[in-house]
Amino acid sequence: MQQQIQFLNHRDEKLAGTLHAPTEPSRFGIVFGHCFTCSRHTSILRWISTALVEEGFTVLGFDFSGNGQSEGSFSESFCSKQVVEMKIAAAFMWARGISWLGLGGHSMGALVAMLAASETDSVKAVCTLGARTSGPTVSDFLTDTQVDELRKTGRVPFTSRGRLLELKREFFGDAAQYDLPAVVGFLRQPLLVVHGEKDEIIPVDEAYKLRQAKPVDTELAIISGADHMFSLEAHRRQVADLVVQWFKGLASKDELQ
Repeated sequence: MQQQIQFLNHRDEKLAGTLHAPTEPSRFGIVFGHCFTCSRHTSILRWISTALVEEGFTVLGFDFSGNGQSEGSFSESFCSKQVVEMKIAAAFMWARGISWLGLGGHSMGALVAMLAASETDSVKAVCTLGARTSGPTVSDFLTDTQVDELRKTGRVPFTSRGRLLELKREFFGDAAQYDLPAVVGFLRQPLLVVHGEKDEIIPVDEAYKLRQAKPVDTELAIISGADHMFSLEAHRRQVADLVVQWFKGLASKDELQ
């Protein structure tokens, strides 16, 4: 069962979400965050959510502010703001009776999931898809001309997925404050790192760096031939199976304790 929902972030902006619920009530849940300039409707997140629901998990996918169907300005959707929003999404799930909660995310959403988990002891596990070991930098997706404009004016327009968007200088300063390898090294939760071998956006080496930062209680899965969005159906199915079995195994251990 899918239910379209809304909840407020810390600035009273409405965030749009989709709640995927199994037929029988469950205390096990997962919250997923989407990639940069994306939404909760990306194919890989929908595939994983559907597979998790079939195994009895309640799953919440939501749009960060300024993205998808959520309120707010994209230019104000900094990493730190998204971390708070993911923590609010987790609280939404706990309020619905979820007592075992995992966090996950794709690309920038994976970065947000790790940071949110590091600040939330009650989170049980973290899953990343196509994650990087640092916040976005100007060289990741801006041209030299755009970088010059950003330095001169403090803001720059750019186009992504058919949308004309704007970034501020503060976006990059906010992302740069996080030492992700250090954060990951202190994560108390089990970590699953999934990455496409042919990721054209975030090199697969980043996945190995994450495991190096947290060698204990970290599982690494490299999907042969897969790109950043896991565009092929066979790759999405493989990722969904991996993620479901990993979360399911951890949840089963918790039930036995």
